[in-house]
Amino acid sequence: MEIISVIIPCYNEEAALPYFFKEIRKVSDNLSDTYNLCFEFIFVDDGSKDKTLSLLHQFVREDQRTRYISFSRNFGKEAAMYAGFFHAKGDYVVLMDADLQHPPAMLEEMYLCIKQEAFDVAAARRISRKGDPPIRSFFARRFYHLINKISKAEFVDGASDFRMLSRKAVHALLEIGEYNRFSKGIFGWIGFKTKWIPYENVERVAGETNWSFGRLLLYSLDGIIAFSTAPLAIASVVGILFCLAAFIWMIVIVLRTLSWGESVAGYPTLACLLLLVGGSIQLSLGIIGQYLSKTYLETKRRPIYIIGEMSEESEDEEIH
Repeated sequence: MEIISVIIPCYNEEAALPYFFKEIRKVSDNLSDTYNLCFEFIFVDDGSKDKTLSLLHQFVREDQRTRYISFSRNFGKEAAMYAGFFHAKGDYVVLMDADLQHPPAMLEEMYLCIKQEAFDVAAARRISRKGDPPIRSFFARRFYHLINKISKAEFVDGASDFRMLSRKAVHALLEIGEYNRFSKGIFGWIGFKTKWIPYENVERVAGETNWSFGRLLLYSLDGIIAFSTAPLAIASVVGILFCLAAFIWMIVIVLRTLSWGESVAGYPTLACLLLLVGGSIQLSLGIIGQYLSKTYLETKRRPIYIIGEMSEESEDEEIH
């Protein structure tokens, strides 16, 4: 009997979890009867401050297919996803959110894509951003356009984390043990034959999103730094252009002084040039600093996450 592992990262999802658990159990029961499948539900509590962990305790008592992993603190969704993949035992592994924005009913189509059509990954792709603020949708589209221009990894506009992967693809993901993770890029970087399944955007069933515009912006910058060195190249080109411009302007000043025998007036122009050059230098240093900071964190070799509690205690699995 084949096993499907469902990974659900959770951070303060107290309001949405009861609805999700009811729905995922109903869908999984139908699939189990139809295709003779076995399910396991792996909830990863990313240091929630509400009653999320208490609900997970209750779910374990209600359904023996349920397991949970609770972090010692908030390590971020990327760490929660990695932990889920590491602990998943299934032949197929599903990643989805707990707010029902990822419809569990799509699991059947995903399973058939991998089982019958020989795909390694079946991933959901939003075909609309209905319900998202216009400015958020605009910047999301610009991000995908930019990252595909400057990166070798595949970034599909509208791609979500909601997907089913074969065990082969999961092994490839786990081989990438970097600390600074950007899974949208990692999914594309590992390759494998992927089937994109379109779906309409769905509102949260309950609760509020933890992803503000500012957090998404920082997350997108992490993605650019993780999968492209283009910003470093841009900083280098800007530096070369300013050096060239400064050299030409120096020649102009010398020639004007020799020709007219007077100092060149233009304090406002000089001040603007100094501010422009100084700002460009600071920008370039900032870009270099971002890459250095990521490298610094990687060289520390800190664990991606630390487990504070889990449903199946195992001392050798507490730190990864």
